[in-house]
Amino acid sequence: MALTDRDLEELTARAEYLDRLQLPGQADVRPVREPSHTAYVPADRFSASTVGDWAAEARALVRDHGSPPFPGAIVEMILAKLVTEPIEDLRVDFEDGYGTRPDEEEDAHAAAAGAVLRADAPPFFGLRVKSLEPATVRRAARTLDAFLTALGPPPETFVVTFPKATSAGHADAAVLLCRQLEHAHGLTEGVLRFELQVEAPQAILGADGRCPLPDMIVRSHGRLTGLHYGTYDYSTALGIAPAYQSLEHPVADHAKAVMQVAAAGTGVHVSDGSTNVIPAGDTAAVHRAWALHARLVRRSLERGIYRGWDLHPGHLVTRWGATYEFYRDGVEEASIRLGHYLGRRVRGHLDEPATARAMAAFLLRGLHCGALRPAELRHPIEVLEAL
Repeated sequence: MALTDRDLEELTARAEYLDRLQLPGQADVRPVREPSHTAYVPADRFSASTVGDWAAEARALVRDHGSPPFPGAIVEMILAKLVTEPIEDLRVDFEDGYGTRPDEEEDAHAAAAGAVLRADAPPFFGLRVKSLEPATVRRAARTLDAFLTALGPPPETFVVTFPKATSAGHADAAVLLCRQLEHAHGLTEGVLRFELQVEAPQAILGADGRCPLPDMIVRSHGRLTGLHYGTYDYSTALGIAPAYQSLEHPVADHAKAVMQVAAAGTGVHVSDGSTNVIPAGDTAAVHRAWALHARLVRRSLERGIYRGWDLHPGHLVTRWGATYEFYRDGVEEASIRLGHYLGRRVRGHLDEPATARAMAAFLLRGLHCGALRPAELRHPIEVLEAL
């Protein structure tokens, strides 16, 4: 060899130094269940019957207007999901969907929501408070305080959504508020986690020419679970006319691509926003809205965004239909290719370890949301989780 022992020792020392470096926000992405959507319900309309009411209204739309645009087997799965687990992730909304109200009224709604969710909650849940900007930060803190007083110690699946985040300072404020509330309520440090909503262009490109999202992630100190795209505030800020504001507008795709890059490898998920086109009116209008929503959900899934907002009970029909169809369309190919990879057989694809992990994650997501059943998987769950 032309390289000397000293050369190799110097190189090894440098490699060991690099190995000790921790990328900002870097985290192990565990193959655990995450919700496929988040349903937003204004706090003044939330009650103990809300989940059941949404499910009943969704089933009534199918009954009154005919099956949504999916194969019969998928429709049966939708109807079953609407009975067993219609909403995976619920967010009680005290922001745009709620408006500004007297303090005593919002206090009462916050306490009532906490009491309801203490008795019975979906698998994942939380609340969206008002922004941490100076004009509303006290109201946000007061709402969350009243909610936690009624809820008691929250489970791991509880999360707070902070809207209109524009800089790393919002992450600092969110962390401070969480720590204050943990101390005040006698909670374990770190139990309160949060999401930040990307609703302004400043969250994508700051005044200094840099994207602030990586700093938001780092300065959240492991409490940040997700970045959520806000369709209509973001579109309006960029001057998009209302008729063209959509999850598939180029400005939306750009923002979400930046969010995905910033969050990659950090354990922070990215969520798509919502459509304001609801399945209501005559049968033709309901089916047009269903077709639009189904297409948007499928589009997000194909682009690697595995969660989105739902604002209307009728959206549950196409949320689950499009989600189930996505995973069932891909289960055969993913299973075969993964089998070839594990068996070291070359059959049409030269898949790398990263692609094998992606296929395993695909199958696990399908299993977690109910699109796939364990008996349909060709590989043990333990093998998928270990990749």
